[in-house]
Amino acid sequence: MTTHPPAIIILGAAVRPDGTPSRALRERVQAARAWGERQSPPAHYLPTGGIGRHGPAESEVMARLLQDAGIPATRITQDPTATDTLDSVLACIRLLRAMNHAGEVRIATHRYHLPRALTLFRLAGVKARPVPPPAGPAATGKQRRWFWRLREVPALPYDAALILWERVRRRL
Repeated sequence: MTTHPPAIIILGAAVRPDGTPSRALRERVQAARAWGERQSPPAHYLPTGGIGRHGPAESEVMARLLQDAGIPATRITQDPTATDTLDSVLACIRLLRAMNHAGEVRIATHRYHLPRALTLFRLAGVKARPVPPPAGPAATGKQRRWFWRLREVPALPYDAALILWERVRRRL
């Protein structure tokens, strides 16, 4: 019996004006790497995220962090096109299919973002599970934490409706 490596999709976060990763981006990559390198065989990483307010693409910054931590480029497949969570889900599903991925799929993001991300992947037919999320919140201060949590409330049903529409159109 062949064991397939898990794929870890690392959802993007902001890149700073100087091109360095934000704290949230670093935490997501660290959480993914911590879980992925304990697996046998070790995980394949799919960082996803295009160019936001500042370049380079979020996926490129994450790939560089992974490589700086010793992950070989052959175990990293970037999606530099996605501009939001829904785009990331759709792009990563295409990448997984192109790779003929047969292992489990894990999602690396912050705790507040996991319900929407997991729901979208599952509605698209991918039995995704979470990577243990980063220990601390991405943003400091209670108001910032609540902002990010509350932002998810309208986003989840909106994105869920869009992903179901994609399934109806048979694009998934």
